[in-house]
Amino acid sequence: MILDFRVVSHLLGLLMLVLSALILAVGGFAGIDYLLGNQPDTADFKALLLASFSGAVLGLTLLFAGRRPGEFLGQREALLLVALSWLVGAAVSAWPYRLWAGMRPDAAAMTHSFDSYVNCYFESISGLTTTGATILPVIATVPRSLLLWRGLTHWLGGLGIVVLFVAVLPILGVGGRRVYRIESPGPTPEGVRPRIQDAARALWMIYVGLTVVEVLALKVAGMTWFDSVCHTFATMATGGFSTRDSSVAGFDSTPVHLVIIVFMVLAGVNFSLYHLLLQKKWRAVSKDPELRAYLLIIAVATVIVTVSLANSRAAMADGPVDAGLAIRDGLFQVVSIQTTTGFCTADFDTWGFVAKATLVALMFVGASAGSTGGGIKVTRILIAVKVVLAEIEHVYRRKVVRTVKIGKSAIDAELKLNTLVFVMSIAALFMVGTTALMVLEADQNIDITTAATASAATLNNVGPGLARVGATRNYEWFSKPSKIVMSMLMVLGRLEVFTIIALFTPRFWRTQ
Repeated sequence: MILDFRVVSHLLGLLMLVLSALILAVGGFAGIDYLLGNQPDTADFKALLLASFSGAVLGLTLLFAGRRPGEFLGQREALLLVALSWLVGAAVSAWPYRLWAGMRPDAAAMTHSFDSYVNCYFESISGLTTTGATILPVIATVPRSLLLWRGLTHWLGGLGIVVLFVAVLPILGVGGRRVYRIESPGPTPEGVRPRIQDAARALWMIYVGLTVVEVLALKVAGMTWFDSVCHTFATMATGGFSTRDSSVAGFDSTPVHLVIIVFMVLAGVNFSLYHLLLQKKWRAVSKDPELRAYLLIIAVATVIVTVSLANSRAAMADGPVDAGLAIRDGLFQVVSIQTTTGFCTADFDTWGFVAKATLVALMFVGASAGSTGGGIKVTRILIAVKVVLAEIEHVYRRKVVRTVKIGKSAIDAELKLNTLVFVMSIAALFMVGTTALMVLEADQNIDITTAATASAATLNNVGPGLARVGATRNYEWFSKPSKIVMSMLMVLGRLEVFTIIALFTPRFWRTQ
């Protein structure tokens, strides 16, 4: 069967029109902000309007060059649509940054890094993939409207632009199930309604509801409305873009930190469990093995990091430390890294080896399947560990055939293989990414810690790493080729490897 590019073009065009409309809405905010005296000029307003117009032209071109899909959307068309939605969507989302930088009369003197399209694309793809790695050394030089757009890209990427696409566009029909399954992070979500559009709508309603609650909670905790909205977008998407150079540490407020901790934890939970809660299936939720493991990992890691942090601070201060502050910082960073949000309340690059090693390990574990978080996912970790233990037991008990289960569900051979291949793929991509950065940045004397954690942080959609990409650093200093490599790592991590890799196999493009 021939790959139907026209169907993909039509659907991609619709998605670009949605993005353009959202850029236009932020442009309206920019205009209002200027009239209220919050911005010195209208460069951001003009940039957003022009970006919206350009995106609409691209969307209409793709729309009319294609054709409406029939009752079914093929597997290859669904794969191509999802991959292009992120890659082309990021290209369009980057236009406001680049256009604004070009319109500034003092652009060369501005302390920002939107002076090249590669930088703008890096920031855009980091937003949509909810990675949160930034090339901005001084965020205060960027107008509020672009910071809002930056946060909105997080929020859109949280449950996925394509899931929203399926929820609001019945045109996809039966093919929508394929798009949803390809885009949704982790193994196929359980507990949602049979009809895929109903499932997508239900998840987005839950997502929107939690977003509204967090905005209100952060406002009550002391943030401004603008900061509350931007940080909520980043929290619910487990993204990490902040409006402050020092991230959440810029808000020296325990209530603010606690609210963000709570919602980071909630965002890292499988969203289908919230659907079960709405159906009053409390018992099923409380016994969910992944949820239990997710919370247990957070608890154990918090104890390890807090003890290590307290010991290192006591050694530096040569006396007792503030235990409450150590617990708050330890808990915040564990939750932030575990959920792959990437917010920071302290420079954890200065912490002890044990604390840093624990945080790096959490980058790979990630959040729950079906959440907005990245990483390998807790479910896969559980499956991989149980498969390995079963194989070890089989070595000395050859006659014992033990069924691997997660809760009461038996794991079939296909899922075992898929899980192990995925884990190995992440490990391989991590090593390839690290090697590529070491080679590309050899003239920068890049160290292995920087290269390895930059690779891990982008592949697992975390954001901050260690050393030169630590909590108080940024990615601006990398060369353009390195930024392109890391951009691809972000997409591979967000779409869970196989969706993108499939496009590079010759058989994908052949007539079947």
